[in-house]
Amino acid sequence: MKKLWYACGLLVLLSGLVMAGCSEEKKDMSMKMNHPRNIRGVISYKRSFGDLNDVQLATARKIGIRPIGTREEAEEMTGRLVEIAPCGLYDVDSLTHSIPYLIPQARALLDTIGANFLDSLENKGLNPNRVIVTSVTRTKEDVRRLRRTNTNASLKSCHFYGTTFDISWKRFEKVEDPDGRPMQDVSADTLKLVLSEVLRDLRKADRCYVKYELRQGCFHITAR
Repeated sequence: MKKLWYACGLLVLLSGLVMAGCSEEKKDMSMKMNHPRNIRGVISYKRSFGDLNDVQLATARKIGIRPIGTREEAEEMTGRLVEIAPCGLYDVDSLTHSIPYLIPQARALLDTIGANFLDSLENKGLNPNRVIVTSVTRTKEDVRRLRRTNTNASLKSCHFYGTTFDISWKRFEKVEDPDGRPMQDVSADTLKLVLSEVLRDLRKADRCYVKYELRQGCFHITAR
């Protein structure tokens, strides 16, 4: 009789473990898993993205707008500037020292970066994330105020011309599943590698100049 009770107890225990395992497996199955593949990044961020200000500034002056003094002036330039806003391709940070306007050529480049980044994540088996734009076009007053806390903010800034924007390599905006399923996070380091590949390819295609900004935690990008 004791052997029978022992056997029954063991059977119940094993059954419970199997059920627990099934429940845990079901939970995992409801989460989109990351199976990263073919992520190489670039050999060196500084060497791969070393387009200095003088190089970017020459192009910005050639294809961009004239520097503007106030935000009101930018709002009146509807024929030459287009507004950017958070969308499915990218997010826009709270802009304290710039305004969300770009020339159409730069806006098209930003759209391409956002779309290519999402496509690359999908192709590499990673959950979707959007890039975050941290700085856009600056007025002269914006730059004067920014120089109080950021000595890199030059009065010869490419941001004057509507051609230039910064994209963070530290922060990204996770895209949540529309059905509310839990989505695994992707580390910022991995996302930075994927973004660097996207920017490298666009730079090689002569679509843009890119400067890797270490202290500011961003890629400084000018359309070509």
